[in-house]
Amino acid sequence: MRNIVLLLVAAASLAGCVAVPYDNGPHRPHRGAYQGDRDRDGVPNRADRDRDGDGVRNRDDRRPNDPRRY
Repeated sequence: MRNIVLLLVAAASLAGCVAVPYDNGPHRPHRGAYQGDRDRDGVPNRADRDRDGDGVRNRDDRRPNDPRRY
């Protein structure tokens, strides 16, 4: 498996492409995978019943986007 990855990276570099590893950690410097997941629990904001992660459901939370206030 490692040989295949190295081969693909080498082929991409010859073609002028840049290989960037995908990082889905909370330290991500730009808004990418977590743009629609405020509390970073893996559930998109559309489907998350507590999108700020403060333990209070959105319908009962006066400020559903602020984890410090409810």
